[in-house]
Amino acid sequence: MPKRILRGVVVSDKSDKTITVLVSRKVMHPVYKKYIKRSKKYSAHDESNKFKVGESVTIQENKPISRTKKWIVVN
Repeated sequence: MPKRILRGVVVSDKSDKTITVLVSRKVMHPVYKKYIKRSKKYSAHDESNKFKVGESVTIQENKPISRTKKWIVVN
């Protein structure tokens, strides 16, 4: 089974070797049939601490690294 890949924006880089990525998606409302913006934050592993707040990154699903980190930065 292929690993999931998501694109998002870095919203926090305060932790060591960890960044927080905000991933947004559009979902159709079941009753009103309008598109609604939904977003979720993911903690991703950044080994070299090179990504800063505001940058666009791609993250990939991975085996659990810690309690909250299950994603790694691809690019």
